Amino acid sequence: MIEINNLAKSFGKVKALDGLSFCAKDGEITGILGPNGAGKTTCLRTLYGLLKADTGSAIIDGIDVSKQPLLARQKLGIFPDKFGLYERLTAYEQIDYFASIHGLTGEHKKQAIEQVLNDLDMQTLAHRKTQGFSQGQRMKVTLAQALVHQPQNFVLDEPTRGLDVMSTRILRDHLNKFKAKGHCILFSSHVMQEVAALCDRVIIVANGKLAAQGTPNELCELAGETQLEEAFVKIIGSDEGVAA
Repeated sequence: MIEINNLAKSFGKVKALDGLSFCAKDGEITGILGPNGAGKTTCLRTLYGLLKADTGSAIIDGIDVSKQPLLARQKLGIFPDKFGLYERLTAYEQIDYFASIHGLTGEHKKQAIEQVLNDLDMQTLAHRKTQGFSQGQRMKVTLAQALVHQPQNFVLDEPTRGLDVMSTRILRDHLNKFKAKGHCILFSSHVMQEVAALCDRVIIVANGKLAAQGTPNELCELAGETQLEEAFVKIIGSDEGVAA
């Protein structure tokens, strides 16, 4: 489970986060929506431990990120918005490198790599250099890197950006499988249809604060709309955030 408690973060005179709080539960997919500059990326970077909040806390499975960053990161798999790969390495070598970073060694590491290759159906890609991989193939390698240490919690930052339809479908299928296994999944996206189709709960952020939260249907009812996109526009256009 991921808990964000009263996070505040300023950059000079700009308040990126202003007392943001929400919870992403195990066995659910939680989406974060917000306009550009709302504070989504700052929140995720604080969760990763890349930024330190001015006040408040980010908690992963009961572990405070600011107090025990290395232990917290062991509980977290990160799927970035850009699939940066070392193109002279094979897919297996890429995954092996990330497994080592997370402290896996010996037979345990080998078994973990084989498991994630099997889970993502990557056997035919495993020993090919990643140079020249398609976006869908690069996505699978990046996903495997994030999952090889078998984290309970999984965070994705605009995961389908640049992916074709088939690659997007593959990623969605995997996310639903992880959810069914009881994992906590948190992701940001600008694609309303994707959020409406995938998410059990949606967090709407505006001006660094929680504007509203609930299921996609609850947010539509809250705004008096039938489509999540229209509900989102109405909610962030309001001066008053309402928590469902």
